Amino acid sequence: MMGFRAVLQRDLRLAIRQSADLALVLGFFVIAASLFPFGVGPSPDTLARIAPGVIWVLALLSVMLSLDRLFQQDLADGSLEQMALSPTPLSLVVLAKCLAHWLTTGLPLIAIAPLIGILLNLPAEGYAVLLAGLALGTPSLSLIGAVGAALSLGARRAGLLIALLVLPLYIPILIFGVTAVDAVLTSVPPTAHFLYLAAILMAAIPLAPLAAAAAVRHGVEG
Repeated sequence: MMGFRAVLQRDLRLAIRQSADLALVLGFFVIAASLFPFGVGPSPDTLARIAPGVIWVLALLSVMLSLDRLFQQDLADGSLEQMALSPTPLSLVVLAKCLAHWLTTGLPLIAIAPLIGILLNLPAEGYAVLLAGLALGTPSLSLIGAVGAALSLGARRAGLLIALLVLPLYIPILIFGVTAVDAVLTSVPPTAHFLYLAAILMAAIPLAPLAAAAAVRHGVEG
């Protein structure tokens, strides 16, 4: 666990130093959301109806924008190879990097989501469910995204390749996250949707680091 903490602290320090990356992600989230009232019209009813889907889609795309920094920089400076050779299991290293990625990307997106909800006229009863769904769903986005980022190591146009790899796997998270908010807005308990999101997260925590570690090892050795 010392190696886990060391990688986590290292990635958090690097993210703080490279705060422009976080600003880019949050800027995309806010600016893209602000375009929807111009595209679909300022009608409050229309905006309220599309608000859950817009917020979830933009959160998904914002997370995906930052996935290439999970491993690419470490591969370029040689530190990823050192991590692969360290006594710490590579899957734990990947898990630490995913946690750091969520803390510096997913958590800020969750914090700013209520502001986007206000912009899109999301009904008041939807905020708690939206935040709970994002809290359950965004860690899975980071974990699954790590697999795509690891598989695209060293590839040209890695960002496009990551998108092609992870977008199909993101669809269930998107569906359950959006329908949870829609359910509470129609006076239906969102418990089942939360259980599906939790099940995806519980499966991703052990499986995604193992898959990503295998891809990282192949990419380093290759």
